[in-house]
Amino acid sequence: MAASVIDELEPVVGKLLDRHLSSAREWFPHELVPWERGRAIVAGQPWEPPEGSTMPSGVLSAIFVNLLTEDNLPYYTRALGTAFGAEGSWGEWMCRWTAEEGRHSIVLRDWVTVSRILDPVALERGRMQQVSCGVAPDPWSAEATLVYVALQELATRVAHFNTAKALDDEAGYEIMKRVAADENLHFLFYRDLTRAAIEVDPSLMVNVMERVVGAFAMPGTGIAGFSGHTSAIADAGIYSLAVYHDQVLAPTLRYWQVDELSNLDAEASQARDRMLAHVKRVGRIGERAEQQRLQRQAEMTPSKG
Repeated sequence: MAASVIDELEPVVGKLLDRHLSSAREWFPHELVPWERGRAIVAGQPWEPPEGSTMPSGVLSAIFVNLLTEDNLPYYTRALGTAFGAEGSWGEWMCRWTAEEGRHSIVLRDWVTVSRILDPVALERGRMQQVSCGVAPDPWSAEATLVYVALQELATRVAHFNTAKALDDEAGYEIMKRVAADENLHFLFYRDLTRAAIEVDPSLMVNVMERVVGAFAMPGTGIAGFSGHTSAIADAGIYSLAVYHDQVLAPTLRYWQVDELSNLDAEASQARDRMLAHVKRVGRIGERAEQQRLQRQAEMTPSKG
């Protein structure tokens, strides 16, 4: 990001950090975990799911991917620190963001372990593989990083909250909802900072948006079986192309008023047209896939009578 834009955004970062701190609610992972479910674990003993467990495979995949994504925090912090720097208000935000994000893997893993929702051996092997890879989204510029994290934080919030709604587990619901609330505050920070960047240099930001939106994907490259998990998650209706379009992409671009910007240069104006056309295609493809998913569900549901 050009130094002049960084300089202009610095006071905005400070104001948004103050807003965030006034909105964030202190919470403690240990108070949300249903410890009474726990039982002694014997080394080498095969894992068995809870008796009578009927949690769908797509929900299990969502929990697995959500948790391992949160485990990868060190590399997200490194990527964002490289993009934005570690001094001043940016540095204060990065430290606070990292501290808040760290709670997510703590509370999710404790809940999963005491509830025996996932095989802890498979989960730990997945964590080792994911974190050993050191892979995290690393857009090519600070502007691109800003746009990406705004979309990614909202997508993560949506994924966590939709997972919560799919759970038949009161403790899990409260935990996922609490994590989603954190992610929403993080999204609001990046969303409004991106809007400030658009005001500073709209043409630059629209050109960046087109590239980011065209290539956007949820993090998870290092997760074992990631492709299969994402398919199961989509089949469960938790996070899919339709969800991405309807709950992440379209509302965020609408908030940024991309289609109403009138002070763009010719290159940015063409980039906006291409991006909005791409968004419409994503919406059509997502809607088609969602209709097919619902049809498959209807065909699998036994008819009454």
